Amino acid sequence: MERQGRSEEEKREDRRKRRIRNQIISYISLLVIMAAVVLGGIYGVRVWTSQRLLQKENDEEPSESEEIKDLLASEPPLELESESTVVEEEEEPEPEPTPEELLEEIVNSAIEVMPLEDKVAGLFFVTPESITGVDKAIKAGDSTRDALNQYHVGGLVYFAQNMQDKEQLAEMIGNTVVFSSYPLFIGVDEEGGDVSRVAGSGLAEKVSSAREIGETGDAGNAYLAGGTIGAYLAELGFNVDFAPVADVANVDGSVMAKRSYGGEAALAAPFVTSMLQGLKEQGITACLKHFPGIGSTTQDTHDGLAVIGRTAEEFRAEEFTVFQAGIAAGAQMIMVSHAAAPSLTGDNTPSSMSPAVVTDILREELGFDGVVITDAMNMKAISEYYGADEAAISALKAGCDMILMPDDFQLAYDGVLQAVRDGYISEERINDSLRRIYRIKFADRVTQQ
Repeated sequence: MERQGRSEEEKREDRRKRRIRNQIISYISLLVIMAAVVLGGIYGVRVWTSQRLLQKENDEEPSESEEIKDLLASEPPLELESESTVVEEEEEPEPEPTPEELLEEIVNSAIEVMPLEDKVAGLFFVTPESITGVDKAIKAGDSTRDALNQYHVGGLVYFAQNMQDKEQLAEMIGNTVVFSSYPLFIGVDEEGGDVSRVAGSGLAEKVSSAREIGETGDAGNAYLAGGTIGAYLAELGFNVDFAPVADVANVDGSVMAKRSYGGEAALAAPFVTSMLQGLKEQGITACLKHFPGIGSTTQDTHDGLAVIGRTAEEFRAEEFTVFQAGIAAGAQMIMVSHAAAPSLTGDNTPSSMSPAVVTDILREELGFDGVVITDAMNMKAISEYYGADEAAISALKAGCDMILMPDDFQLAYDGVLQAVRDGYISEERINDSLRRIYRIKFADRVTQQ
């Protein structure tokens, strides 16, 4: 009985050991399976990631190829350059614009935004009375402000009646400039001698006349006169002087006998250029007058028609040489007279209304590209034969840039404006004149190198 009992115990023990062994095997199998699952997952993730990266590269590669193709197909064809060449081109600075180019940009920008009405008004150089309606302007107040808001004229010219004392004149000019939406020419006749509006009113010391200065034989005296006149004009607010006279008084009883530097062009020319330089150094724009030269007539255009009997050859040998000297010296403005010169025009058309005189000779033959202004259009040489509108239109068609003192400003302005609207005068023609005008007005906005 004892052997059989042990045998049962052994069997039970064997069964217990087998159970434990089976449990261990089960646990190990489970661990192995779990490990396999984890490793498989890791491997799968890696494979998936690799495939995605490969797919991404494959997807991107065609777009890059297309970009290269596009670049190669672009016009103009791209040239392969060394890295150093590319760097040099990137570092190369843009060329600086010249002062002339800067001035042109400023001028064109200003003109582009101007209404047509303002463009046309900008061609008129008038008295303050003609736009304000007052009999005698001695101050710039509400009427001046209102007038300049309605008519944006290009310039105002003052005479002795506008001048009481230095303080009054400077204040009137200063207020006028402030009231204007556009830069203004502020002009005066200040030649010296009897034609001295400012000095003749006691506001400055009068300098000698052109004839007296010419008789000294020293052109340096004309330079001193220009500097003296320019200094007191600038102090008062003027920026344009209708001087010097470039006429040659070469006949007895010449209408310009007292106002000309002499009777010979070669002697007069250096006096003209010297006075011009004296004015210029004081910031005053000089205006040479009276092209093509009226010193050879005894008739006065203030009183009526004046006809110059000079031949074209005589004009070119004498009068034109003085104006040519002034142009070479930097003249920016020239006044054209109303005298007729049949040898140049073929008829008795006033020079100020003649394309042959203004465009063919002054512009093209003498090469002047500054501002051409008429003599005062209220002179009887014009007012007795032409309406203010007709005269202004004809002068602009001839090539003039500015109309000085029309007999009736409103009529002249309306006439020119309608002529442009009707296409009789092109707006581009008006713009050409404004460019010349504004090159002078805006010159101080460009710093000279």
